Amino acid sequence: MRRKGAAAGTDFKMVVVVRGELRLTPGKAAVQVAHAAVLLAEEAQKRHPEAYRAWAVAGQKKIALVVPTLSELESLVRQARALGIPWVLVEDAGFTEVPPGTKTCLGLGPAPAAEIDSVTGGLSLL
Repeated sequence: MRRKGAAAGTDFKMVVVVRGELRLTPGKAAVQVAHAAVLLAEEAQKRHPEAYRAWAVAGQKKIALVVPTLSELESLVRQARALGIPWVLVEDAGFTEVPPGTKTCLGLGPAPAAEIDSVTGGLSLL
């Protein structure tokens, strides 16, 4: 079953957006991005296997971006939900740099690049 809006030969990618105002150390940010990527891949294998296969075969493209605030991150969630883009919010366990339950990043995809770009295209690289 093809995802809505996904065409054969479509470029698929995954994007993870990190909250900039948290000022995570590089290592902490890397781990949070990894959490999002693993969660998205697991969900895609179950719920969107065709999108997962297209993404995997094409090299598993992943991009890390930054958004200034939590409210802007939540706005991206609303946009992704409205477009039917798979998403996950990563909440930290609170053992190191941030309090428990802190929303550190948003993972999107894998989905057609054009769909994700319509939500995240204006953001800066992490």
